[in-house]
Amino acid sequence: MTRHGAEASDTLKHFSERIPATFAYAGIDVESGSLLSGTRGDPIAARFTSMATHPFPYNTEWKALVAQTEANLVLHEHARGTLTRLDRFIHTRTGDMIGTLSHQIRGAAVDAVLGRTEKIDKAGLPAVDLDIASRRKRPDAGR
Repeated sequence: MTRHGAEASDTLKHFSERIPATFAYAGIDVESGSLLSGTRGDPIAARFTSMATHPFPYNTEWKALVAQTEANLVLHEHARGTLTRLDRFIHTRTGDMIGTLSHQIRGAAVDAVLGRTEKIDKAGLPAVDLDIASRRKRPDAGR
């Protein structure tokens, strides 16, 4: 474990011993990493339970997430409801992942500003390269 990892480990242990609160730590491969194993990590791992996350299903929550993401856009020519109507397409394209959704919409918004269209439509979404993690899961999803 690195010095910074040891400091983080000690800090997490300190917090869990002294603060009467519920802590939620999120990360990739947290259980298999050094933070929760070894001399310093084992005592921390004994204080927590794990909760696995999964891709976001296509349901009312996904639709609400797309709608809220669209509501936060500040593009002058964007027709509200465009992305909401494309929610299933976006769900499939992003592999059900919230981070990929965010990357997709942010990239399309940047393209809309730079291209001076100030709007996102279905044709503009595939023009955005998806993030590396989603391409690893689905190699055919790059564009």
